[in-house]
Amino acid sequence: MAQHNILGTLGEKAACRYLAQKGYTLLDRNWRHEHLELDIVAEFYGEIIFVEVKTRSDEHFAPALSSIDDAKMENIRKAAGAYLRKHGLDQPARIDAIVVIGSEPPFEIRHYKGTTSDF
Repeated sequence: MAQHNILGTLGEKAACRYLAQKGYTLLDRNWRHEHLELDIVAEFYGEIIFVEVKTRSDEHFAPALSSIDDAKMENIRKAAGAYLRKHGLDQPARIDAIVVIGSEPPFEIRHYKGTTSDF
């Protein structure tokens, strides 16, 4: 496995631990629908949270959050809608981002909470 893939996997694991420690219930990880993927699906006080995780060893080149552009957000929205339909869920939902920075644990973790949306 390539080094960047290993770092990405470590980042997603760190994000899952972070969410669990904050009281989120993890529902799915790396959920796929056709060519789309959701990194983490969680529930928090009755709200479904779709989490996009971006892991970087550093942000010297560009902020990790900047890699979530309009096209990426549209794909996340499509995948989130498919997830809600497939699981018959009719409850509030939002899209969050978690940025994980570092080459190895302990990582710096930043959680950006989205707003409740219609999918």
